[in-house]
Amino acid sequence: MAILIASGSSHFEVEDSAFGIITKMRYISTRGGCSPQNFEQVLLTGLAPDGGLFIPQTLPTLSTDEIRAMQSLSYADLAFKVVAPFVDGEIPASKLKAIIEESYAAFDHPEVAPMTKLSENEYLLELYHGPTLAFKDFALQVLGRLLDYVLVKNDQQVVILGATSGDTGSAALEGCRHSERVEIYILHPFERVSDVQRKQMTTVPGENVFNIAIEGNFDDCQRIVKAAFADQTFLPAGKSLVAVNSINWARILMQIVYYFYAALKLDAPDKRVSFSVPTGNFGDIYAGYLAKCMGLPIDRLIVATNKNDILHRFISRNNYSKSKLSKTFSPSMDILVSSNFERYLYDLFSKNAAVLSDFMENSNKEVLSVTSEQWTQMKACFDSSSVDDNTTCDVINELFTKTSVLVDPHTAVGVKSGRDCVENSSSPIVTLATAHPAKFSEAIQAAGLNKPDLPGHLKDLFNREERYTVLPNELSAVTAFIRKHS
Repeated sequence: MAILIASGSSHFEVEDSAFGIITKMRYISTRGGCSPQNFEQVLLTGLAPDGGLFIPQTLPTLSTDEIRAMQSLSYADLAFKVVAPFVDGEIPASKLKAIIEESYAAFDHPEVAPMTKLSENEYLLELYHGPTLAFKDFALQVLGRLLDYVLVKNDQQVVILGATSGDTGSAALEGCRHSERVEIYILHPFERVSDVQRKQMTTVPGENVFNIAIEGNFDDCQRIVKAAFADQTFLPAGKSLVAVNSINWARILMQIVYYFYAALKLDAPDKRVSFSVPTGNFGDIYAGYLAKCMGLPIDRLIVATNKNDILHRFISRNNYSKSKLSKTFSPSMDILVSSNFERYLYDLFSKNAAVLSDFMENSNKEVLSVTSEQWTQMKACFDSSSVDDNTTCDVINELFTKTSVLVDPHTAVGVKSGRDCVENSSSPIVTLATAHPAKFSEAIQAAGLNKPDLPGHLKDLFNREERYTVLPNELSAVTAFIRKHS
């Protein structure tokens, strides 16, 4: 029997248990104009045909006893346990388990996502032990293998199109480049990613790999990708687009797992845990929100932003208005249009697709806000903070001086935001360490510290040949490029 939960800002329809009760998992669009889809369909579709984002029609939940029983599981076994109800048999259980195990076997730490204690009740969750040194590997290593399985089964060829603010691109290329059934086109903002981030993308070999530098910012790249998905007539007959951005539901799904993993390490479900999440596109923290809705005892979810603080302004002041995009030391958060926020707004607007569509259509207005009741509901679940570059560097230096722990600028924003929002708490707070510091040496050196070394498998990164094409900030230029090479 389905029930409705309304704790804080949660209004998901959920099932009594994640195991044995759900008969069919289906996904619906936030815009309300698409029939329910199965897991395989949303994996291959990405953006819904009506322009919305896919979310589960029902959300599996876990009881306290079920969560407690997970405490001894390895990361891969936990991932299978959390993910299986969402896949709902579309991929055989034995194959799904093998895909997950193979994906995380490539990580360079036996725990996959180890925890580091900074001080009493303050922890880092290290999410940079994958092949491209960023949290995106947790989803995209699995996504690439899921696509391979489905495409072989269906004898399909697809075109992968994605936009990146720095880390998604390299993780997507690493996860998908081995497939003989895909062509991969990744857009990044020209001269707006770190040198390491750019090199990780543009030195990937393969005749099916194409890097495009757009003369604009990440929001421009994201806009072009969404427009291309809306009208795919530029593609050759028989081919369709697949998304690797976090608009693809599978990306969000795999990120739910590490919230459970961290909380279980800190004695969940018997202890509540807060999370501080560096975020620009809202995907990573939305995964935490879903974990909370599923029954994980999360106290506070903290949205950590840099100078590009539209999410912080909305949460703290009910002001969802755009400002000029700034280039910062934490480029993966240099975003003004947070795509995944739409998924949360659908819930905030009580699943009313018409209200959500109207809100999104008016998002370019000078000032946009929600009702006082909705704002109060949002603040019951989320806190937020904005951290400038100078403070980011101060935190990097302070942490290294006091603890010998070196963090990247995004993680430093998360640490500072967590400290600002949760003071004198008796429950632990976990900051998601989203990237290896060696990816952002400019910020590390600006913090007065030595340039960090790249891990062994990337030691020769700056000696590798780069391949990328600079294109104008125009949809037509991108679609013509894809049409020429597809």
